[in-house]
Amino acid sequence: MTLPDTMKAMVLTGHGDLDKYEWHEDWPVPQPGPMEVLIKVGACGLNNTDVNTRSGWYSKAVEGATTGGAFDEAGEEDPTWGGRPLTFPRIQGADAVGEVVAVGDGADPALVGKRVMVGGWVRDWDDPENMDKAGYFGSECDGGFAEYTKADVRGVAVIDSNFSDAELATFSCSYVTAEGMLSRANVGEDDTVLIPGASGGVGGALIQLAKRRGARVIAMASEAKHAEVAELGPDLILPRSPKNLRAALGDENVTVAADVVGGAAWPELIGVLERGGRYTCSGAIAGPMVELDLRTFYLRDLTFTGSTVTPHRNFTDVVSYIEKGEIKPALAATYPLSDLKEAQAAFIAKKHTGNIVVVP
Repeated sequence: MTLPDTMKAMVLTGHGDLDKYEWHEDWPVPQPGPMEVLIKVGACGLNNTDVNTRSGWYSKAVEGATTGGAFDEAGEEDPTWGGRPLTFPRIQGADAVGEVVAVGDGADPALVGKRVMVGGWVRDWDDPENMDKAGYFGSECDGGFAEYTKADVRGVAVIDSNFSDAELATFSCSYVTAEGMLSRANVGEDDTVLIPGASGGVGGALIQLAKRRGARVIAMASEAKHAEVAELGPDLILPRSPKNLRAALGDENVTVAADVVGGAAWPELIGVLERGGRYTCSGAIAGPMVELDLRTFYLRDLTFTGSTVTPHRNFTDVVSYIEKGEIKPALAATYPLSDLKEAQAAFIAKKHTGNIVVVP
């Protein structure tokens, strides 16, 4: 196969608003290095990491909710998930799915023609579980918002599935994030898991993956989205912001809260955990600054776990769940890659249920 020298790509030029994205039709096609594969991208999902990195929300100087707009107070030293500067220009997009079209030295040529999913974490493969050495696809290296991308062969998975590329592009970030959260909290069949923000990508993934583990699941979402959330299989659905969460739960005993929301309602979420309960978190879209009564924490014997860098097995496990039909995609909308700004604006507006994907 003769590959082109240039490609179409949406390129991030700096931290700020959506105008920091530039559309290019003559961007150089990446060349696979040792142990890398070149992938012709079939689809790439959107996620909060894209938005938060572009806007600089990860900076400790920012105390407000994720808005998708620029944060003037964002620091230059810590605007990314890892608390480090980002190199520009950068092609974002963690959830790439596509076909291998070339391989670098050391990678198996038999992979050419195979459909693959890219795992989000970029690892030091001499020390792959070292969290301090981890980077993120589309953050510390170029990602999938382009016609072609490259990735280390050890961080991709050949996928055997009848799902479309767009459907497969809903899984990697959201479901690996959710699996990491549930693994850290050691969720099992004796648990009742409360999930705020259940209509989002990670929230929907948490529903399906917690049910897969045999847990009872209580989802929280705006009432306009309840019918769509119900298709993911929770046992009970509550409003997004009940006036009294404890009263809304009735006789339910919550053992685990799996949260990507945070914000002003956070103390009430912690307050409904039963003694010995666990709180696991991988986001704070409603705001990172919360109030904690330490007496609630220690007198009720609670355990808090943060979850960002996940073990590689979480990715390979999610791929196996897809292939075995144990989880399903929640594809909300598909946009052309050239309309990424519009797609991300829709993502930020949060009127959808599930995941939004762009297609080159």
